[in-house]
Amino acid sequence: MRTINSYFALTKPKVVVLLQITALCSVLSHDLLEGSNFSLVQIKESLTTMIIVFIGGYLTAGGANSINMWYDRDIDPIMGRTANRPIPVGDISAANALLFGVFISILGVIWFTIMANQIAAFWATFSILFYVFIYTIWLKRSSVQNIVVGGIAGSTPPVIGWAAATDGLVIRNESLYSFLDSIFSLGSFMPWFLFILIFLWTPPHFWALALYRSEEYEKVGVPMMPGVKGPRRTLIEMKIYSVFIVLLSFLSPIALGNLEYNDHLFLIFSSTTGILSIWYASTVFRININEVKDQTGRIPTAARSFWVSMIYLALIFIVVVLASIGLIGGIIGVIISLIVIIRNQLKAKKQINPFVT
Repeated sequence: MRTINSYFALTKPKVVVLLQITALCSVLSHDLLEGSNFSLVQIKESLTTMIIVFIGGYLTAGGANSINMWYDRDIDPIMGRTANRPIPVGDISAANALLFGVFISILGVIWFTIMANQIAAFWATFSILFYVFIYTIWLKRSSVQNIVVGGIAGSTPPVIGWAAATDGLVIRNESLYSFLDSIFSLGSFMPWFLFILIFLWTPPHFWALALYRSEEYEKVGVPMMPGVKGPRRTLIEMKIYSVFIVLLSFLSPIALGNLEYNDHLFLIFSSTTGILSIWYASTVFRININEVKDQTGRIPTAARSFWVSMIYLALIFIVVVLASIGLIGGIIGVIISLIVIIRNQLKAKKQINPFVT
């Protein structure tokens, strides 16, 4: 049982499940937008697709993570947060970890090819190769932009989910143009909106944590932005990404398709994503790098921005799925968003002033 748990740990289950949630939301959005009458048959088809995407996504992402642990076997024992991984503690040999990672990665691609389509399999393959070769082997130890470029791999699940939910997708190889057209033309801007959103979200999300936890990375020779360029430069780049997130949010109604600028859903959806993005961006702009660290060594404003970033991304995906239902869903989305924002702000205010009730 311990060996099974150790192999399971190689896949980084918490990270992989979070990635697959974005893929499943993409499937739901696709089916809600495409299905004019969401019948029991369509619900069954959606659930089937979601199961296919989750299994294939877990295998491919988990395989890439296993290979990542194999490659980082020299630095993981040195870092506190990775010292208890299966390879450093001796539960699994490096060679077996590599074989396991390669095996389930290939199995995941085959799964997508058979159970979904070639385009879903292509983007799953792309995410594996990009994460392993571009991020893990090349950029992670050589560039402060490692997390930025590496974030491309973590942005692909919504694309994979959308492709898996779309019928009739095949790779065309008559020419370079036909090939590129077949892998990028998914019939909607929605998967690419979600892809770009995650890509822009990743740097300020991760750097908020790295502002006060980059020492371990520096110790093992992994260049992190705060350690190399300094906290001030890091914060400037975080603010730039957060501004782009706000600008992207106002393009969100285009992702729903067939909406005029004066449609009620257009206005509600853009307002909701805009409010959420401005709320998150405000936490980035409030980070004070000169702030006194708390007892755990955290910069309180940076820690708050980090936690809000996760709430923000979850809310955006919930709002996208709800807006895909229609006007009623859009209204529910804005209500949920406002409730969460207000409660979070009141909680933050109470932490600053314990006399607030």
